[in-house]
Amino acid sequence: MVDPQKIEAVKNWVRPSFLTEVRSFVGLSSYYRCFGVVLMQDKNVIAYTSRQLKVHKRNYPTHYLELAAVVFSLKIWRHYLYSVKCKVFTNNRSLQHVFTQKDLNLR
Repeated sequence: MVDPQKIEAVKNWVRPSFLTEVRSFVGLSSYYRCFGVVLMQDKNVIAYTSRQLKVHKRNYPTHYLELAAVVFSLKIWRHYLYSVKCKVFTNNRSLQHVFTQKDLNLR
C-alpha cells in the first residue's frame, strides 16, 4: 500500500499544459519504475539496483520475476542485512501466491 505522505507532491502537482511539463511529471512519477529493487532504512533510500532480464527469462511469469528480484537483492545487499530484522515489500500482488505453494519450481 502506498504511503499517502509520499505521494502528496504528485497529488498536488499543477496540471501540466506544455509538453515539457508533461515529460517532467511522467519522469517524476515513474522514477523508481526502472529499479527492480530499492533498499530503504527509516524511509530514506540507501541503495537501489536493477538488472536486465536474460532472453530466456522474459517468458517467465511475473511472480517468478519478482521473486528473482528479491533473491537478487538479498544476495547483493547481504552485508547490510546481517544480524538485523528486515521487511520485504513488493508492489506485485501475484507474489503472495508464492507463499501459499507447497512445492515451488526451482527456477
